[in-house]
Order: sequence, then structure tokens, then C-alpha cells
Amino acid sequence: MKSEMTYPEIRKKLEKAFDDDRYEHTLGVAVTARMLARIHGADESDAYVAGLLHDCAKNVSHKKKIQTCENEGVDISEVERANPGLLHAKAGAILARTDYGISNEDVLNAIRSHTTGRPGMSLLEKIVFVADYVEPGRDERPELARLRREAFEDLDECVFHVLEATLKYLGETAKAIDPATRETYEYYERERNK
Repeated sequence: MKSEMTYPEIRKKLEKAFDDDRYEHTLGVAVTARMLARIHGADESDAYVAGLLHDCAKNVSHKKKIQTCENEGVDISEVERANPGLLHAKAGAILARTDYGISNEDVLNAIRSHTTGRPGMSLLEKIVFVADYVEPGRDERPELARLRREAFEDLDECVFHVLEATLKYLGETAKAIDPATRETYEYYERERNK
């Protein structure tokens, strides 16, 4: 396995791989994740690295995403097989390990779960999940101002509301809903109602 890359090495590699918009989004997520980590008591370095690498497989071909996951024995759902773009998180965790030298399991889990979330996320996973949704470059949607405030005040409540907004958006746009997103929403809804 390759040794862990430094921040400048990671940024340089991503800047070459991404178009300007994707690279700006990536930096926005990394900085937002670091700020959330500072507020909520998580490791800032881990949050920054996970934010930088959360979309590292976004520009990988669908065929390579599937192949990368299959080679590592990662389960691919029917929805993911029909919509391979959804695999960028799972493939990204693999590439973060193999191509960027990341060995920290919490960082890899944060990359793996940043799109759908998962029941029982760690603090770092929640931070990256929320940072991806609220980073400053995101399109202005009516709920974003409230969610940005909430991200710094009540992370768990923000996770629930991001999941709720995601399901609403996917339902309105008739885009495929990964069952993991619904499962995660239902888990955090139960936790919220306890």
C-alpha cells in the first residue's frame, strides 16, 4: 500500500483530476468539515482529509467504479448497479486507501457513507455527510441557510434534516433513491423520537 499523501499532494492530484467546479466543491467540503470538527470536538485533520477525498472517485468511469468495488468484495445493490454514479462513495473509500494511502478507518468510513449516511454514524461521518450538503458553494435552496446554522449548533438534528431534504429532493426529481438513504433516515428518525 502506498504511504499517506500530504495535503498539498492530495490537493494537487485532485486539481488535475477534477474540473474547476468539482475542485471548488471539494475544497469547500474540506474546509467546512474542518470547521465543524473544531466546533463539535472531532479531529480536524481527519475531517479535512475526509472532506478532500470524499469525491475522489466522482470522475472515475462507471465501469471502473463497479470493477473497483467488485475487486474489493464490496456489495453493490441493484439500485447502484443501475445507477453506478451512486458508487462513487464506496469506490472513493477504496481509492482513498489504495491511491492516497489513507489507512484511518474512520476517515474511510466518512468517505464511504458521505452520500447516503448510515445508521450509527461516527461523529466524523456525520460531519462529512453534513459538510457535503452545506458547504458554501452549494446551490441556494430554501432550507440551506437554516441547515448551515443547525450544522454548527446541533449536528444530530442537522443530519436528520439533511436526510429529510435529500429524500424530498430525490422524490421530486424522480432520481433513484438508494435504499441506504431511506434506512438511515428511518434510523435517525427513531433516534430523534426516543
